[in-house]
Amino acid sequence: MISIEEARALVLAEAQPLEPEERPLSELLGSVLAEDIRAPHDVPPFDNSAMDGFAVRAEDTMAAGPGRPVEVRLVDTIPAGSHSDIRLEPGTAAKIMTGAPMPPGADAVVQVEHTEESAAGVRLFEHVQPGLHVRLAGEDVARGAPVLFAGDLLGPAELGVLASLGFPRARVYRRPRVAIISTGSELVEVDQPLGPGQIRNSNSYTLEALCRQAGALPERLGIAEDDYDTTRRMLERGLGYDVLVTSGGVSVGEFDFVKEVQDSLGVQRRLWQVAMKPGKPLAFGVRESCLVFGVPGNPVAAMVSFELFVRPALLRLMGHRRVLRATHRAILEDDIANGHGRVYVVRVRAWREGLRWHASSTGPQGSGMLKSMVKADGLIFVPTDRALSAGDEVDLLLLREEMADA
Repeated sequence: MISIEEARALVLAEAQPLEPEERPLSELLGSVLAEDIRAPHDVPPFDNSAMDGFAVRAEDTMAAGPGRPVEVRLVDTIPAGSHSDIRLEPGTAAKIMTGAPMPPGADAVVQVEHTEESAAGVRLFEHVQPGLHVRLAGEDVARGAPVLFAGDLLGPAELGVLASLGFPRARVYRRPRVAIISTGSELVEVDQPLGPGQIRNSNSYTLEALCRQAGALPERLGIAEDDYDTTRRMLERGLGYDVLVTSGGVSVGEFDFVKEVQDSLGVQRRLWQVAMKPGKPLAFGVRESCLVFGVPGNPVAAMVSFELFVRPALLRLMGHRRVLRATHRAILEDDIANGHGRVYVVRVRAWREGLRWHASSTGPQGSGMLKSMVKADGLIFVPTDRALSAGDEVDLLLLREEMADA
């Protein structure tokens, strides 16, 4: 058996970003940019008003103030989406709406709250400096300036920048197609009644959801019964995807065919068995460009294995720079012993008190107890043959990243 870190290094060594593809703006959220973006024009493209009010020559307002208005003549009204060719001469102003282009000769805006329209024009009750309430052309982005770079993760703000610059499409790293196969004759689909000795196929749905949450494109291919030919036929189909994830069938039981079938199909195994509990019987290999994972059949072990090995690989395939979740130092609230001879991966609830994180076991830690993952906010790692006590500091890997930002 090898360590978690060694196993993950072997996996990531085989995971390289997929080829870029061009996609429309509406489909780019969460993707990683595969090209640098430079501004083809200024943003904003023209000087414009940041307020509803009156565009003025700042020098005309020098004597203005509360109770001592300066009256100027109105020469134009400029709604957003329009423009004016009338130059402001001394003693004149133009009514202007937020976002409308500044008229020639104007260098400031008096907010409408500090004005009063009159028969002769408008009274100004505020002395303004040049540039007040004016958004200058290019003050957000200057023409030709780099604004986004290959490797940037595209969130709402980045999509807004692309839209403001007139990019309806962009090149991003392709999202991997993931085939998911559950193995075991004891499995039935979720809409089928249970017979003697049968359980429902939960792994396919948790793995599908985990893939989708990571940004990949999963497809459930079904259940492979404990039969060599059935297993071979389904795995051969799955090898046509970017990633193949099977659950179950990688232990040493008489009816565990996955490793044997992988060998017959030319999968080059890079690892089998990791020194962790749960999740020891992990298989990983490659065939041509397909990454092949065999995660354990126990539901919790399958999810933990996905989190530690499959998710980082998917993120690397999609071009992410950061593929591992951040860890935080936390105060342990329980006594937890580890006599398993492997690193003990414990599901925990997590919360923050002030600046300190705290972690507490979710309860019984059996690898088939899927409910413990429902309660889990994170994972902690108890070293081999060690005992941790309440009050000890531990590394906490948060599974709910939104908690770190709260």
